[in-house]
Amino acid sequence: MSGKTALLLLAEGAEEMESVITIDVLRRAKIEVTVAGLDEHLVKCSRNVRIQPDDILENIKDKMYDAVIIPGGLGGAKKLSESTVVKNILEKHFKHEKLIAAICAGPTVLDAHNVGKGKKVTSYPSLKDKMKDYTYVAEKVVTDGNLVTSQGPGTSFNFSLEIVKILVGSDIAEEVSTGMLL
Repeated sequence: MSGKTALLLLAEGAEEMESVITIDVLRRAKIEVTVAGLDEHLVKCSRNVRIQPDDILENIKDKMYDAVIIPGGLGGAKKLSESTVVKNILEKHFKHEKLIAAICAGPTVLDAHNVGKGKKVTSYPSLKDKMKDYTYVAEKVVTDGNLVTSQGPGTSFNFSLEIVKILVGSDIAEEVSTGMLL
C-alpha cells in the first residue's frame, strides 16, 4: 500500500460508474479506499447496481483521510447534500487541506455544504448554473488547490487518475493508466 487513504461517500442514487471506476483506479494505485454509505448497508445506485459499502459514515466520521471523494448521480448528491455528517466530514478535511474530489453532480454537495466557494470547478454541464459561487470551467477535470472536480461518467478515468497523481505522483498515475490500456 502507498500509505495514502481515501474515503468515497456513497448514497442511494449514486452514479455507479463514477463510484466503481474511482474505487478501482485508486486501489490499483495502492491507495486504501474506504467506501462508506450514509446509513445503508447495501446502496442501490442510479442504474440499479447495488454496491456494498465497507462501512457507514457514522462509524468512521472522526477518521482523517488524505482524500474525500463524492461521486455524482443526482439522487446520491441530493442525499449527501442533506447530511450533517457529510457536512462535518467535508469541512474538517477541507480545513486540514486534505484533497476533496467531486464528479458530475457531486460538486453540488460542495455547494450545499459551503466547501471551496470561489474556487475553480466543473460539473455535469447542465448543473453549471447551480455552481454560481464558484468559478466554472468547462473542462473534463479541474484542479484548484486541494479541490478536484470532473464532469461525468465519461471523465471518470481522468478524474481518478488526477486523484492518483495528486496523492501518489505522476509516475504511479502513468503506470496505472498504462496498465489499463488508457
